[in-house]
Amino acid sequence: MENVTKRFGKVVANRAVNLELHEGEILSLLGENGSGKTTLMNMLSGIYFPDEGQIYIHGKPASIASPKDAFRYGIGMIHQHFKLVDVFTAAENIILGLDGRLNLSEARKKVKELCEKYGFDIDPDQKIYDMSVSQKQTVEILKVLYRGADILILDEPTAVLTPQETDKLFQIMRNMKADGKSLIIITHKLHEVLDVSDRVAVLRKGEYIGDVATKDADQQSLTDMMVGHSVSLNIDRPDPVNVTPRLVLDGLTVFDELGVKRLDNVSFTVNAGEVLGVAGVAGSGQRELLESIAGLYPIASGTVTYYDPKDGKTKNLVGMDPMDIRKHGIAMSFVPEDRLGMGLVGSMGMTGNMMLRSWRKGHGVFLNRKDPEDLAKRIWQELDVVTPSTNFPVRRMSGGNVQKVLVGREIAQAPSVLMTAYAVRGLDINTSYTIYNLLTEQKMKGIAVVYVGEDLDVLLELCDRIVVLCGGQVSGVVDARTADKRQVGALMTQMEGGKADE
Repeated sequence: MENVTKRFGKVVANRAVNLELHEGEILSLLGENGSGKTTLMNMLSGIYFPDEGQIYIHGKPASIASPKDAFRYGIGMIHQHFKLVDVFTAAENIILGLDGRLNLSEARKKVKELCEKYGFDIDPDQKIYDMSVSQKQTVEILKVLYRGADILILDEPTAVLTPQETDKLFQIMRNMKADGKSLIIITHKLHEVLDVSDRVAVLRKGEYIGDVATKDADQQSLTDMMVGHSVSLNIDRPDPVNVTPRLVLDGLTVFDELGVKRLDNVSFTVNAGEVLGVAGVAGSGQRELLESIAGLYPIASGTVTYYDPKDGKTKNLVGMDPMDIRKHGIAMSFVPEDRLGMGLVGSMGMTGNMMLRSWRKGHGVFLNRKDPEDLAKRIWQELDVVTPSTNFPVRRMSGGNVQKVLVGREIAQAPSVLMTAYAVRGLDINTSYTIYNLLTEQKMKGIAVVYVGEDLDVLLELCDRIVVLCGGQVSGVVDARTADKRQVGALMTQMEGGKADE
């Protein structure tokens, strides 16, 4: 890529970027949220077309105006969100969209050959709806290999994988590299970058900063390159103080609207003054767990007992709606997985979204704007939210800034229980550490913090205890200070080797 520039109106997403990818190498692309990584790769894969500059493939100028053009040049992108038809088999999904007459038996044969060649473990006849997340990802990779791709772009490939699945994927990537394939991975997980890549390229605010051989880099140097100044990478984890039960879950069982059991006899204690991590493979019941506690999901059986810090009395939350929970004086904040779907109104600014929390306190149609405005300004300043004003629509902010607004708003309510679902998903390392420090501050104030996360390294560094879910059941509760990643990964898949400390 030579002097590649992409604009969206007045916003310059990429400015005169020069990037090289060598044959048979794994290149990691790093940068903070909003640095232009995905935009750059979308130009290489044909989703966007550069406003300026030139892309060269094997030394020759290439015009990539569509994903079809990209495939013609041997480029395939595996996106973070999979594009598969659930009711089709793996083989049917792989050949879907190809020109000419499609031969399914030939496709099966070729898929099996690719699996044997690179080390994939997939049944061509298995339906997508029966597959795990890692299997679906395998199908997406096979889809681009089947089309003859020599350059593969993977966007956050390990976001929802267990450590065991990540290791397997990395081995496959190394096998592809050995076969002469070139790979680009977009990721925020620096330890993975150092583990699998040969070279790291860094973008900052849409501009190419430089590249470095992985063997000459470490987490600290890469972070400093991304941010432009020195950043502390230590998660401060003080010992819990005055630990007392705040929530006790006993035999919690929930079914979804189709009658599928999502949580099965879940029991554990959430303590004030500690961060309780919740780990599990995607779809193990994490979202349903938090929504059940918050009164947003119907509970079939079991109890959720709340210990009121004011008078020590207990209340069973089952059967209360979210507003009833608040009326009973239970200040419970919930930072949901879907920031703009469930958490905030995208068309409103920060002030409007703060006001949503206090509108019931208003009198008639006349609402108090002063307090929400003050709160919005405080969050804006204290959390360094990048926005022109407190009235700027939140949907036009970057993911990291939206997350700061959401977490800041919930913390400002001074809750006794703070629950977060994937609070740092897709966030750069600098913003992530801001969020970790915020959660630790709440813990030291005696708040019970529940943190659902995907990165096991973070869970083991940030949390005091970790509840591990597998298939809607608690497979173990471990001490985060003494547990290791393998042990938690084994409990997530209920493999041998995972032992719980109750």
